[in-house]
Amino acid sequence: MSNTALLERPATAAQTRTVRSSQPEAPASLSAAAADLPAVRSPRGFALYVGLDELKAAEAGVSLPLLVDALRRTLAELAPGAETHATVALAPHGSGGRDLDVVRLALQEPGATARTKAAAEEDTVEEEIGVTVDISRKRVLIDGESAAFTYKEFELLQYLVLREGRTIERSELVSALWQAQDDETPGERTIDVHVRRLRAKLGRYEDIVRTVRGIGYRFDRHADVVIRYGHGTPSPDRF
Repeated sequence: MSNTALLERPATAAQTRTVRSSQPEAPASLSAAAADLPAVRSPRGFALYVGLDELKAAEAGVSLPLLVDALRRTLAELAPGAETHATVALAPHGSGGRDLDVVRLALQEPGATARTKAAAEEDTVEEEIGVTVDISRKRVLIDGESAAFTYKEFELLQYLVLREGRTIERSELVSALWQAQDDETPGERTIDVHVRRLRAKLGRYEDIVRTVRGIGYRFDRHADVVIRYGHGTPSPDRF
């Protein structure tokens, strides 16, 4: 796909139909939001951010231009007077984070921009005491120093952290973190070895990874543990 924005195309006459006299009511959430606005302001439209790269679109049997065209045709049918503009959010290859968050930030959506700015200001001061698990940067800080975690060790810790408070069985860890065709796929008991190495690098904070006898492992957050999710954090306004 070209790196240029998708050009707006006016709806054809065939795509434009007479609007039915009985219009569906606006969603309650939009009506409530409009009611809260000052009298001098009124809704003029909306933005729909879609997180989907070309590869995922192809796997679904569609493409980004095809989706844009389908949305435009739907709008032309429901609201012939609506004006539309579509643009593609570009990001460097290998950019981390959820597609939707990357899109919102690339298009300078105010909420995403504000959260990114706040996170950047927070990053200027590193925690000197405790453990910081930085999901977005794939690193662990222990008492302000970067710990030498291997890729697999970080994946193991991250898997437990993202399921905080839940006991994860060894079999689940194996199936989630090792591909079936991997020659080095460990047995369930070998997971214990990986956890021991992980705990050794956590040092005096090793008990944040708890053993649940006969079942598996669980991440327990302490007061001296900080989790940074970055752009991967689920958006609070997602619906």
